[in-house]
Amino acid sequence: MQPYAQTTEHLLAELERIDLLIRSRVTHLRQVQGEDEHFRGLYISEKEVDALLERPLGAPQWLHAQGPALGDIDEKLAGLHERLGTRSRLSQQRGVELRLARLAQMFALSMFDVDVLLIALAVEIDLRYEKLYAYLQDDVTRKRPSVDLALQLLLASPIDRLAARRSFLPRAPLLAARIVQLQDDPSQPQAPLLARGIKVDERVVQYLFDIEEIDERLRAFAKAVVPQHGLDELMLDADTLLALRRVWPAQGLAQASENNPGDPLPALLLTGPAGAGKRTVALAVCREQRWPMLLVDLQSLPADVDPAVIAALVEREAALLGAAVCWRDGAALGSADSGTGGAEPAAEPGGRPARSILGALLRAIDVGRAPCLWLGEDSIAVAVALAARGATVVRLPEPNVVQRQLLWTRALEGATLDPAVDLAVLASRFKLRPGGVVRAAATARRLARLRDGEPAQVTLRDLQDACRQHSNQKLSALARKTSPRYRWSDIVLPADCIAQLREICNQVKHRDRVYGSWGFGGKLALGKGLAVLFAGPSGTGKTMSASILASELGLDLYRIDLSMVISKYIGETEKNLSKIFDEAETSNAILFFDEADALFGKRSEVRDSHDRYANIEVGYLLQRMEEYEGIAILATNFRKNMDDAFVRRLHFMVEFPFPDPDDRQRIWQGIWPADTPRDTELDLGLLARRFEMTGGNIKNVAVAAAFLAADDDQVVRMGHVMRATQREFQKTGKLLGDFDEFAHGDDLARR
Repeated sequence: MQPYAQTTEHLLAELERIDLLIRSRVTHLRQVQGEDEHFRGLYISEKEVDALLERPLGAPQWLHAQGPALGDIDEKLAGLHERLGTRSRLSQQRGVELRLARLAQMFALSMFDVDVLLIALAVEIDLRYEKLYAYLQDDVTRKRPSVDLALQLLLASPIDRLAARRSFLPRAPLLAARIVQLQDDPSQPQAPLLARGIKVDERVVQYLFDIEEIDERLRAFAKAVVPQHGLDELMLDADTLLALRRVWPAQGLAQASENNPGDPLPALLLTGPAGAGKRTVALAVCREQRWPMLLVDLQSLPADVDPAVIAALVEREAALLGAAVCWRDGAALGSADSGTGGAEPAAEPGGRPARSILGALLRAIDVGRAPCLWLGEDSIAVAVALAARGATVVRLPEPNVVQRQLLWTRALEGATLDPAVDLAVLASRFKLRPGGVVRAAATARRLARLRDGEPAQVTLRDLQDACRQHSNQKLSALARKTSPRYRWSDIVLPADCIAQLREICNQVKHRDRVYGSWGFGGKLALGKGLAVLFAGPSGTGKTMSASILASELGLDLYRIDLSMVISKYIGETEKNLSKIFDEAETSNAILFFDEADALFGKRSEVRDSHDRYANIEVGYLLQRMEEYEGIAILATNFRKNMDDAFVRRLHFMVEFPFPDPDDRQRIWQGIWPADTPRDTELDLGLLARRFEMTGGNIKNVAVAAAFLAADDDQVVRMGHVMRATQREFQKTGKLLGDFDEFAHGDDLARR
């Protein structure tokens, strides 16, 4: 006896039994209802039925036997069943996949369930079965088998047929796994179970016919992915690797399912912020287990679908593909309530409650036909719900500077780098996660090609611009992004101030060496960030210095808008600050708090509830400043108004003094653009000695004088500068004497 060569051969052979069952039923009907023979089937004649029975699919051996006697058919059914079983076992021993047998094993289908499936499947293979079923049901319009017909074909005893009704319950394998569907006759609403038609689900039909296509209902948000890299190829620490490899034994999915039939398989919850590499790690886990992955994007679920239906279809699809199912991105589930009671969970984008999606996911895990992986941001509710199902929770840590450097090296493999590019410095300065590094490297290559064409050389500027583009941009909604445009040559400060600013840059450049390689990070629980105070009168260069630091370090500068932070409502200011610090952690940016004394002011004696809550705000700021590991610059005009607790936590305090005459002369000399026409008799030394102004005031005067000169269609003369100076002093409320003595007989003196 030969094994089956392929799954379709086995399927056709199994249909021989269905032909015999139909022949048996037809013979039985003719024996018990011979007097109505003329009317049975209406327009389907007896002769046509005989002809249909004589040409089944394949080459059944029972056709060569003589006589269609009922007893002979029953004997042939028993013999055929034994031969089919023997050939199936031989095929499986030789490694031939029989999809009908695999389907029965995956979804725990009984022999009765398989026969029901075959009866319904027959019309998908040969339309002659439609006429046979219509004849047996005495209705030419009923071309699909009903529950009653399936019971009549398969079971002789009325008691057995009553007991078999449970196979058509919603929780029974046939319907729970959506192997078949029960359809109502439009002309008979609310029909009894026996009258309902049986149809094989289209995806199951494709699977049995060896067609590998994802269910049409899932294609908008699910796709099959073949993993390419294993865990050893990723830059993960030893503890994370060990935790990931403990989730599943080192065996295939089929073997795992056979070892624990019906038991839920282990599940894995990968948490971490966006870009942490959760999808890559999940694929690597599947690669280790030799599983394909069915990736489901929960954010793309249509709003009008039932999550329970989708979860069941996804779970079935993963089982059919022999894949692990990976539920990706459910940011809306972060606030989902996994149990009963509690506040109503937030709705996801389509308007569906998050709880319904999470509940459907948990039920899919409970079924346990396919391993489940969940990728999501940190959420206590989701983690607790999945852990209660036996899921292993693994949080992906932030990559350290060494890992980031290796990520950059791999991402830029094959690119031509400018000799000035130092990937170690880049990795230290920009705390990008694996996904961010890959995207930033691709963007840097593109920027280089746009500038130089092919072949292109990737410069440090390309890499810095790309890193800023792919840093967290959500901070823009909470603060105002300032483009750094100043350099060291643009600012005039005492030598000690310049030295402190350069020391700040050096701390940022070497922080990973000191905190990492040299071990100081293990000595500090908090305070690994860099908190700097710029104190001094308005216009002395605090904002410009912040811009210079950002430019030197290649980072974005975000100026905190106090109007968006401070709220009169209790607790709202803390919420706004929490959002700022949370987003700033992944923004690779410098936070600049101008007029910081409004936020970081001294705590006062508590006289009423307002004082108490004001002190709570300051206390919260102290806590967040210590926890923050980025760069924060506080600027104030009133150093004495700052709370002493903040001052103790500062790493640098830079005093910006009022400029002396020499510094003012340097500012006057550097304020004029090269293209600005100026009178050679413009006495900048006199201006510096005579008028005490900050750099900000001098800038205003220079700009105003340029406009006055443009209006006169002349070069910038002393008279223009004096008139602009007079206006600047009027703004500040200062009064000066006669300006004519400085006009040197020009246009202003004549006026």
